[in-house]
Amino acid sequence: MKVRLEPDPTFRHVILRTTTAIVAALAFSSCAKTTAVVAPPPASPPLAARTHAVLPLPQSIEFSGGLPFVVTAETSIVVPPGNDRAAAIGRFLSDLIGLAAVASPPPVVAAASTPGPAAIVLSLDAANAGDEGYELSVASDRVTIAATQPAGLFYGVQTFRQLLPPFVEFGGVRPDPTRRVSAPAVRIVDRPRFAWRGAMLDVARHFFTVDEVKRYVDLISMYRFNRLHLHLADDQGWRIDIVSWPKLARHGGKTEVGGGAGGYYSQDEYRDIVAYAASRFITVVPEIDMPGHTTAALASYPELNCNGTAPELYTGTEVGFSALCVASEVTYRFIDDVVREIAALTPGAWFHAGGDEVKTLTPAEYKAFVERVQTIVESHGKQMIGWDEVGVADLRPSTIIQHWRPTEPPAAAIARGNKLILSSANRLYVDMKYDALTPIGLTWAGAIELNRTYDWEPATLFAGVPESSILGIEAPLWSETVTNMREVEYLAFPRLAAVAEVAWSSVDRRAWEDFKLRLGAQAPRWSALGVNFYRSPQIEWQR
Repeated sequence: MKVRLEPDPTFRHVILRTTTAIVAALAFSSCAKTTAVVAPPPASPPLAARTHAVLPLPQSIEFSGGLPFVVTAETSIVVPPGNDRAAAIGRFLSDLIGLAAVASPPPVVAAASTPGPAAIVLSLDAANAGDEGYELSVASDRVTIAATQPAGLFYGVQTFRQLLPPFVEFGGVRPDPTRRVSAPAVRIVDRPRFAWRGAMLDVARHFFTVDEVKRYVDLISMYRFNRLHLHLADDQGWRIDIVSWPKLARHGGKTEVGGGAGGYYSQDEYRDIVAYAASRFITVVPEIDMPGHTTAALASYPELNCNGTAPELYTGTEVGFSALCVASEVTYRFIDDVVREIAALTPGAWFHAGGDEVKTLTPAEYKAFVERVQTIVESHGKQMIGWDEVGVADLRPSTIIQHWRPTEPPAAAIARGNKLILSSANRLYVDMKYDALTPIGLTWAGAIELNRTYDWEPATLFAGVPESSILGIEAPLWSETVTNMREVEYLAFPRLAAVAEVAWSSVDRRAWEDFKLRLGAQAPRWSALGVNFYRSPQIEWQR
């Protein structure tokens, strides 16, 4: 999506795809490892220069200078009785600590009474934390994480995670038994700036398995993202089974960019992704792009074409050439069925209907289509989201505009009262290259180094767009040039960490120089997790 330059098809095929790929695959592997793993980073900044490494930056953080909290064999994780979600968060924390401190993970105990010493207490009695805020206190004898809602409790746990040494991320016995699992004495009060903190993954251009999507969920949840936008259908592939239109997935899902095998999710697999994301307090937002970007659907059902003839499946990367037959009632029956089935599988409030890069319809045809689809989406109990092109239609105030075109101010949408999700391509498209030497990625929106993703202010991005009109921020990752999760990670990190702080932290708290120090301290944690991140030369990465 949003492609202006064709990626080199030879390059796409040689990476980890064919027998002749060996040389190219090794070249990319060498480049990635030299940048992300092998090259020794500069010495760590002095402790005085990096007060802490919490990211995104909390609303307030105060270190007391007292003795640290140390996980011991007596440590337990205490959760409020009768609350299944709090108990699940406690188990998440116990699994995270695992065997890093002692012979067995800390037990999770449901108790209403005062806990004993060395306890990590999760409570839902914070008075003014809001739906996603939390309070975290670390003292030598106890850790308390308090929130109003379970989401805030989970975010507090993720912050506590960043106070623990990175070796806890290995998931086994710690590599150095002489090192303690400890956290410094601190008091944190925190809540997010924006309600929408999203990451989009394009599974249509290249297909990603359930486990790969879960990996992405785990990584973004560390930094308090709360939306996973899945781009489920495009010209190159249809990725979710629709029972009433079975050939969409079985035929339309059997290829991808470059001619690979493709794939699709059964409805049970999609439910599994949705449930897993929800366990990390991330809501899945499904997208079926329409009326353009639809070759996979048109090739599956000829009746969706105005000429009644199905095109061949498409494996290239051009855009704008396909469209549903918007004059046919069959098209709207098809859309109604697709929205109905996906809506039933997705508890979240939103359905993304795409609407971008349509070059084959007249303005009147396009406008009428968007307005009719809006009605269909709402009939199934969902709010419609559309790329900013849909702003030409008569939208209801409940419809959300995802704004991706940096030079197209969203004046009409703001005048109608529509909320915006900011996804400006020249800052937030993490499928763009970092620089001219980046081995994968696109360049039509420019090379996007880390400082460009971080150093901007949402409330001043467009004149006449107040902060009250901004629902939040989302970083899309389109998959024309990525074929596996290692490549996804290379483009997404560290840029998603910058997106997370722009979305979460108040503008008066953010500063590029401070962010650089805290980000550099993420390197040992990412290495322990096996993240194939790009070691931007703008950052002094810690060992």
